[in-house]
Amino acid sequence: MTAAETGTTQATDYELAQRAAQGDMQAFEEIYQRHNRRVYSLCLRMTQNVSEAEDLAQEVFIQLFRKIGSFRGESAFTTWLHRLTVNQVLMHFRKRSVKMEQTTEEGETPVQIVQGTENPNAMPVVDRIALDKAIAQLPPGYRTVFVLHDVEGHEHEEIARMLGCSVGTSKSQLHKARMKLRMLLRQQKQPG
Repeated sequence: MTAAETGTTQATDYELAQRAAQGDMQAFEEIYQRHNRRVYSLCLRMTQNVSEAEDLAQEVFIQLFRKIGSFRGESAFTTWLHRLTVNQVLMHFRKRSVKMEQTTEEGETPVQIVQGTENPNAMPVVDRIALDKAIAQLPPGYRTVFVLHDVEGHEHEEIARMLGCSVGTSKSQLHKARMKLRMLLRQQKQPG
């Protein structure tokens, strides 16, 4: 049914969240329809596993159903849902006890950007496929920090809080992820 057929106008996410919090299942269904692909895509980027991403996306919407009343509209609904999704995936990693590899080097690591990834939208498709393939080969701890920092744009302090590790560990994991990515991308470029 279209909005015209139901006699309603397009409700905002905030309005739908308010209605869903009061038990309006149609409002929750509308939120699901609007956002399920975005949630699934984020889960897939973080896990690199289709079935895990499907399960996690479902868990996100179960959590959303429980917590929708706590959305107060202080930020965009998509921002709030994004944070809920990232937290759900990180909890999954912790539950699965995918421990981030411990590092021996402590302290600062210089900020580095893998050449060519500064603007992923400007990258040729082949390079983007190579990058996605290389990211999928990273160990889970490296991949998580890389995605959170370089893809999602979180700061190290935020990542450390989310993962329950030190800022130094987050920086070190990112540095090692970038080094490994460079190596993997070089290997992919070499004619085999």
